Amino acid sequence: MPIHHWNDTLDGPFSEEALRAKLEALGYRVARYTYEPGTVFPDHTHGVDKIDAVVSGRFRLVVSGHLAMLGPGDWIEVARGAVHSAAVIGDAPVVSLDAVKL
Repeated sequence: MPIHHWNDTLDGPFSEEALRAKLEALGYRVARYTYEPGTVFPDHTHGVDKIDAVVSGRFRLVVSGHLAMLGPGDWIEVARGAVHSAAVIGDAPVVSLDAVKL
């Protein structure tokens, strides 16, 4: 379960628009969400392959028992049917791009 990190050298300067364009180029439909501090998503699954990407804030995800801490410019792939949970870490909201495979 690798964490992907934005690479300024390869991808150019990081921005929400650039991250969205990268995910869309990979064949994903992208939605933007803001989660307030204290937001917790208990264990759940999805019927689609997806990516959770962070524009700002810090997000803790546990995917199939593996812990991932995501910050700005980080994303992780979550396979369809994988049990996962998430929580906002700290006092700042998380702005997230939620991408699902087309």
